[in-house]
Amino acid sequence: MPPKFKDVFSELRAILVRHAGALTVTEDSPTRYCLEGGRHPKHQTPMPIAWVQAGKAYVSFHHMGVYARPGLLKGVSKELRARMQGKSCFNFTSIDPALFAELEDLTVRSFDAFRNASFMK
Repeated sequence: MPPKFKDVFSELRAILVRHAGALTVTEDSPTRYCLEGGRHPKHQTPMPIAWVQAGKAYVSFHHMGVYARPGLLKGVSKELRARMQGKSCFNFTSIDPALFAELEDLTVRSFDAFRNASFMK
């Protein structure tokens, strides 16, 4: 991981740590932090819910909550949407307190949606 990404990774990881609740940490390395919970409704295997991963070009924040419930993205700022790659990944190269706060709010809402899903019980 490029040295400039250490703080970015640390800040994004902290969002997941603060809101992990009963989710299981399946990886906690210097470049990846992953939370799992419940069982995949179709495959009946443990399901990754959210993770942060440092790469060569950016730090990615993956959140399956917005993949499963795209309606959670209503009202998300155009600045945060500009960081999206695909349906559930947000990429960052630097710390942005306003966007990280918005991402944290989205994470809370997404985790709440997952916690209320039948396959999480």
